[in-house]
Amino acid sequence: MSATVEPFKARRVYLVLRDRIGCGALPPGARLPGEPDLAAEHGVARVTIRRALDQLAREGLLERRPGVGTFVRGVATLPPATADFADVFTHLKEMGRRTEVRLLSFGYAVPPPAVALALDLAPGEAAQRAVRVRCMASGPFSYLTTHVPARIGRTYSESELASQPLLVLLERSGLRIGRARQSIGATLAGPDLAAVLEVEIGAPLIALTRLVQDEEGRAVEHLHALYRPDRFSFELQMQRTGAEGERRWSPMAPTGASPANVNRTRSTRTGRGPDPQDDERTGS
Repeated sequence: MSATVEPFKARRVYLVLRDRIGCGALPPGARLPGEPDLAAEHGVARVTIRRALDQLAREGLLERRPGVGTFVRGVATLPPATADFADVFTHLKEMGRRTEVRLLSFGYAVPPPAVALALDLAPGEAAQRAVRVRCMASGPFSYLTTHVPARIGRTYSESELASQPLLVLLERSGLRIGRARQSIGATLAGPDLAAVLEVEIGAPLIALTRLVQDEEGRAVEHLHALYRPDRFSFELQMQRTGAEGERRWSPMAPTGASPANVNRTRSTRTGRGPDPQDDERTGS
């Protein structure tokens, strides 16, 4: 039983300590309590504490000094990428320019039924499918699977998608992007995904599904994205609106945006990591 339970306990201790380091409760240079004290605090065996500390040390968050103790390393922590829910396309384009991408696969195939339905494809109709990984200086933070109707996908090449944001390529083909609908949830990393995103198997991930449409309401891209929560987050700025007695929270318009633009783009993302003052505009 202990052989099955101990790894999960070590994972729990690892997450708690990593969170304390990330929020500054354990600042750079701080000395952690000894293994016996940590074991008592978390109600686990010393070997479990050792596993958690070893993992944090491998990630460069801790320095273990034999005979001295375990210390938080004074490493500069890069802020995660942030996504603002009020201006989707501006931030998608910024993200595309300010992060690096690795194209893992590119081809044409009949998509899963749910994707085919969302893209309004005929039975058996193929779509251009691509899998990409986006990285910041701190490492990979997103795993993106996109499906685009084949008639649109044939307007760009594999090499172009490997070097340019997809939204830029879609607009270059003559499409006028109008709006997007997206939903956000959570999932766990399987073995293959864990290896690509450099997380442990079973690590929690943010899951996002987005359907991009042109100005006529036709679906032009289906995105399924998975994000490391320690390197990416979503933000929504809100304001109180409505008459007295009926006031409610409503999404704020992005800076400089017109009400028409806000109505077209209800959800947004930004990058917590890239410089928010960067004026470059590119795509997902």
